[in-house]
Amino acid sequence: MTVLLVCHANTCRSVMAHALLERMLRAHGVDGRVAVRSAGVGNHARDGMIASLDTRLVLREVGITLGEYEFTSTSLRDHPDLLAGADLVVTMTEAQREAVAAMPEAAGRPVLTLRGLAGVPGDIDDPMGQGEDVYRACRDAITAHLDRALPRILALAGGAISPR
Repeated sequence: MTVLLVCHANTCRSVMAHALLERMLRAHGVDGRVAVRSAGVGNHARDGMIASLDTRLVLREVGITLGEYEFTSTSLRDHPDLLAGADLVVTMTEAQREAVAAMPEAAGRPVLTLRGLAGVPGDIDDPMGQGEDVYRACRDAITAHLDRALPRILALAGGAISPR
């Protein structure tokens, strides 16, 4: 199974969600059964941009070290194959969900917001340019919603896996 995480530029929210979900999957012993990918769907998403410094700093605070060039962004519009290969697509906002769902490669794939996957309405707002405290709050919100969504992700990955 492949989970594709999408935000606007793939330098902040989807990077955090990508790193956090991979860690959660490892903790549950299923990282080999679920591949995690991420991309940006916004008009200014570009291949090769580095994750924002604030993103890397707030991830490091929770034990995830992401080197400056260890992760580079991917434009979903330039790589629709990522969408075609995804079993589950998770966006950070409703507007992103609508943009992804309108792409031909999304046909037949579940495209949900992270909060929607977790069973609550609303968006994960973009922390870009708002300082470390906003990035921390964003990281914590992503973590909380991934925790709530993890049983659904694990069920899609193979049913018999139960979260610890």
